[in-house]
Amino acid sequence: MTAASAPLPSPGPKVPRLVFDTVYAFPPNRDTQGATAYFIVNNTPEGQPANLLIDAPAWEESNREWLTAQGGAQWLFITHRGGLGQAAKIHKALTCEVVIQEQEAYLLPDTPTTTFHHSFKFSPELEAIWTPGHSPGSACLYYSAYGGVLFTGRHLLPNRAGDPEPLRLAKTFHWPRQLQQVEVLRTRFSAETLAYLCPGASTGFLRGQRSIDRAYDRLQHINIEALRGSQPLL
Repeated sequence: MTAASAPLPSPGPKVPRLVFDTVYAFPPNRDTQGATAYFIVNNTPEGQPANLLIDAPAWEESNREWLTAQGGAQWLFITHRGGLGQAAKIHKALTCEVVIQEQEAYLLPDTPTTTFHHSFKFSPELEAIWTPGHSPGSACLYYSAYGGVLFTGRHLLPNRAGDPEPLRLAKTFHWPRQLQQVEVLRTRFSAETLAYLCPGASTGFLRGQRSIDRAYDRLQHINIEALRGSQPLL
């Protein structure tokens, strides 16, 4: 076989992409219907790692090796039931603490979990917030770094224009409650405390951007009234 006809080398595995200096996004995971999991590099005041996984990435060798090189993950936060993936296997492999809203913990019957009702503080900078609607235990994660970053799971997703909005899907648990939680987020934050959104799916609509900027302003422009009568998407 000549050099000209030699097969091209197969592409290497995709690695997590840097979103901010301490935040990475994993490639979409087939186990979670193409959802995007995130990883936050975090240290305690004593310098010990307290790294946080947000939803389950694909549990394959390249991701396992990458996480090990980062010092592993001490926490796995599940934003909603669709983000579980192989959470049980990840827990066993990394011995991480799994945090999930109390109404969805039953989905991990053989895995020890830490549950919460309204909120859970991982650290002064990191807090889980219950935002029911997409699913009973849907929750977002707020990270106060970089002007404020909200990891939204499937509570808010980018539309085709790249703007965040709640989507009424065939499996949406409670649409009015989901819209109500969008209003709660709009009053909870300000332009000074919320700069970016990191959605848990549909990141291809961001067209190369790795987050949604001007987050607070874009939240204010979501037309809740117009969405109330939305029909479920297939």
